[in-house]
Amino acid sequence: MSYQPPDFPPFDPQLAAALRARIDGKAKPPGSLGRLEELAIQIGLVQRTQTPRIERTLAYVFAGDHGLNHEGVSAYPSAVTAAMVATFLAGRASVNALAAACGVEVRVVDAGVDADLTAHPGLIAAKIRRGSRNAAVEPALTEAEVEAALARGGAIAAGSDAEALIIGEMGIGNSASAALVMHRLAPAGLDDCIGAGAGHDAEGMARKRQVLARAAARSDATRPLEVLRQFGGLEIVMMAGAFLGGAAAGKLMVVDGFISSAAALAAARLSPGLAARLVFAHASTERGHHGLLASIAARPLLDLQMRLGEGSGGVLVAPLLRAAARLMTETASLDDVLAGRIVP
Repeated sequence: MSYQPPDFPPFDPQLAAALRARIDGKAKPPGSLGRLEELAIQIGLVQRTQTPRIERTLAYVFAGDHGLNHEGVSAYPSAVTAAMVATFLAGRASVNALAAACGVEVRVVDAGVDADLTAHPGLIAAKIRRGSRNAAVEPALTEAEVEAALARGGAIAAGSDAEALIIGEMGIGNSASAALVMHRLAPAGLDDCIGAGAGHDAEGMARKRQVLARAAARSDATRPLEVLRQFGGLEIVMMAGAFLGGAAAGKLMVVDGFISSAAALAAARLSPGLAARLVFAHASTERGHHGLLASIAARPLLDLQMRLGEGSGGVLVAPLLRAAARLMTETASLDDVLAGRIVP
C-alpha cells in the first residue's frame, strides 16, 4: 500500500516545562486540580501554545455496514445502521441529547452505509462502498478502499474549523470488526476481545465467537494496514484516518468507546507518536475495552459504565476540555493575587 501516515515527533520539552510552570503558578495549590491540570497541559502541547483555546467542539459519527453481519455477529440486522443515521440527523438519538447538553455539534459521516442516504446538512457523504465484505470468508476491503477511507477521514478532520473533534461511530456488527482489529494489533487473545456489542444472549455470543474465530483463522495479518484490509469496517478505517489527519492539523482528538478505540489503536500503530495526542473519553463496559486501552497506555477521563458508542461518552468530556483550556488563560497567577493586582 502507498498510504503514508503523518509523523508525530515528541512534544517540545521547553513548551512542556513552560506549561507546567504556568499551571503550577496559578492561584491554587500545585496539583490541586489533578488530571484537569494534565489535560490543560496536553491541550497546550497539541496546540503548541501556552494559551490554549477550546471553544467549538464537533462530534463526527462515522457510519458503515459490515459483511460480517450476514453471519449473525449482531443481534440486529444491518438495516438498523441507516435507520440510526436518520435518527442522528433528526436530532433524536442519545448522542444528540447528550451533545446538546454539552454544547457539541453532531455531524454524521457516511463511510460505507449499505443504503442510499438522502442529502442532509448534517450528513457528510464520504461513502467508499455499500458496506464491507464478509471478513469470515474474504478480505473485508481492498487496498485501494483502505487508502481511500484513511485519506477521506483525514481530510474531514483536518478541514474542520473546530478545535476539538470527538470521533464516534454507528455500524451494526462493528464490535465484531473492532474485536478482530484489537486481537491482531493489541495484540490480545481473541476471546478477550469479543463482547456483547449491541446485545446478545448466550447463543448469540457463541455464534459470534465461532464466526470471529473463522475470520481470524483465514488470515495471519498483523501489520496495521493489512489488518484493516482483512478485518476493518469502512467507518473504523475512516475513523483511524480522522485521528491521524486531525491530530496532524493540531486538533484535539477525542476517542469514544470500544470501536472508536480500535480505530485509534490502528492509527497509533501506524504512527506511534499519535497516542500522546489523543484524549480517551471513557472506559466502556464492552469486553475488551480495558485491555485495548492498556495496550496503548491510555487513561480514560470518565467511567460511567457506558457502552453505547455513537460518540456518546466523548461528548460528555467536552465541558472538561473547555474548562481545562480556560484554566491556562483565565485563572489568575498566585503572584498577581499576592501582590494585590487582582481587583473586582
